Amino acid sequence: MTPSAPGAPKPKQLRVLFATPECAPLIKTGGLADVSAALPAALIAAGVDCRILLPGYRQVLAQSPDCREIARFAPMADFPAARLLNGKTTTGVPLYLIDCPEMYDRPAGPYQDENGTDWPDNALRFGLLSRIAALLGSSASPLDWRPHVLHCNEWQTGLAPAYLRYAEAAGAATLLTVHNLGFQGIFEPGLVAALGLPADCFTPEGVEYYGKLSFLKAGLQLADAITTVSPSYAGEIQNEALGFGLHGLLSARRQRLHGILNGIDTGVWNPATDPLIARRYSAETLDAKQANKRALQQRLGLSTTTKLPLFAVVSRLTEQKGLDWLLQIAPHLVALPAQLALLGGGDGELERGFVTLAQRHPKSVSATIGFDESLAHLIEAGADAFLMPSRFEPCGMNQMYSQRYGTPPIVRATGGLADTVIDCTPDALADGSASGFVFHEPGAQALLAAIERAAGAWRDSATWHALQRNGMKRDFSWDASARRYGEIYTALTAERA
Repeated sequence: MTPSAPGAPKPKQLRVLFATPECAPLIKTGGLADVSAALPAALIAAGVDCRILLPGYRQVLAQSPDCREIARFAPMADFPAARLLNGKTTTGVPLYLIDCPEMYDRPAGPYQDENGTDWPDNALRFGLLSRIAALLGSSASPLDWRPHVLHCNEWQTGLAPAYLRYAEAAGAATLLTVHNLGFQGIFEPGLVAALGLPADCFTPEGVEYYGKLSFLKAGLQLADAITTVSPSYAGEIQNEALGFGLHGLLSARRQRLHGILNGIDTGVWNPATDPLIARRYSAETLDAKQANKRALQQRLGLSTTTKLPLFAVVSRLTEQKGLDWLLQIAPHLVALPAQLALLGGGDGELERGFVTLAQRHPKSVSATIGFDESLAHLIEAGADAFLMPSRFEPCGMNQMYSQRYGTPPIVRATGGLADTVIDCTPDALADGSASGFVFHEPGAQALLAAIERAAGAWRDSATWHALQRNGMKRDFSWDASARRYGEIYTALTAERA
C-alpha cells in the first residue's frame, strides 16, 4: 500500500478474500453486515483486489439472479455437496456465494428460525462457510484467483484458520476480525469429525475450549493476526470483565491483536443527500433539521412541539445495550419534560416494557418494535440527541451516524463509543472538539445524569449548535481504516513469503 520508489518493480496487487456470514443489503442482522459491505468497497478503492464470500441464503439468492456457477464442491465429512456462484454486490464488489440448499435455503434469519431459536445445525452451516473459505484460500482452490490473505469475520468463519492450519496444501495468511466477543460459536466436541477436522486438533492449542469446540477460540488461536473494531475494545477484551473467558488467550496474543475503528458509509449516511429523510440539510443549513423533527413526531404520533428535546434509540433491545437502564429512568426522562422515540427489537421483556411505556405516554414516547431502514434514517435526522448507554460496545455505528446528522450522542465510555464521542466539557467546547455526552459509571442514575446534562445544553442554542457542527465535521469514512487493514495485509503477506 506504500508507493514504490522510482524504477522499483511494481508490487503485486494484494488479493484478499473477505469471508462473512452477512453483508448489507443482501442479508443483515446488525453492524457486521454494514462493515461487510463498506470495508471491501473501501479496500478496492485503496487498490486491494478484494472479494466477498457469503453463504447463499434464500434471501441472498433471490436478490442475485445474475450469479453464475464457477465451481462445485463434493460432499466431505458431514457436509453436503455445494456450488460456488459468482456475482457482484450492489456497489460492484465481486461476490462469491455458496449455494447449498440443505444448509442455507431456509426462511427467517441467517442464524435462527421464525421463533428466534438457533438452527440446530449451525455448526455444520458455518463449518461449511469456514471450510470453503479455507479451500479458496489454499493452493487446492478450484479457482485461478488465489488470495494472499483470508480475512475472516466473527465466529461463523472462525474455523477457516483451523482448516488451513491442518491442511496439507499451502494457504493464504489469515486474519480474524472480532466484532463482538460475546458470540463464540460453542458446540459439542463430537462435531469435530463431522466437520472434517482431524482428531488431534481438539487440544487447548487448537479448537478445544473448556471441553467444547469453539469456532471463535479456534480462530483466535490459529489466525496469523486478530483485529477488533475499535482500539479501546482491543484493550478491554484482554481483561476478565469483557474477555468472556478468552482474555488470557487474547492477552497472550496481544502482539498480533490490533484495534481498528470501523468506519461508516458516508454516501448512505449523509443528511445532505439522504433520500429517506423529510428535508435534507448540512452543517450550514441546520435550521432545516427541524422539518425532520416535525416529520418524525408526526409519523410516530408524538406531539409536534419544538419546545421539548426529542431523545432517540435505534438498537437491538438487550441488556448489553444498557436499555434496561433506560427503561428504569424513562419516567424521569418524560418528566424533564422530553420525548423519546425507540426503534428496535430483541429481548421480549424489554420490548413489552417500552411498548407499555409508550401506551402510558402516547404523546411523549413511541416504541416501534422491529426494524425499518427509512425510519432509522428519519430518527437520526429528526431526533435532537441519540442514546447509546451500552454496558460494552465493540465499536457501534449509530453514534457516528448521529454525529454526522447533527444529533449529539449520549454514550457510556466503553469500546468504540469512548473512541468516537468527545464529551461536552468547557474545554472541549472551547477547542471545538465536543460532540456529545459521555458518562462512565454503569447504571441508570449515571445515564439519567447524562440525559439531564444534554437537556440543559439543548436549551442553550449556541452550545447545541456548536455541538452539532463539531460532530458533523468529523471524518468517520472507511478511508483511514482501509489503509490500516492494507498495512496489516501487506505485513502478513511479507511474513508468509
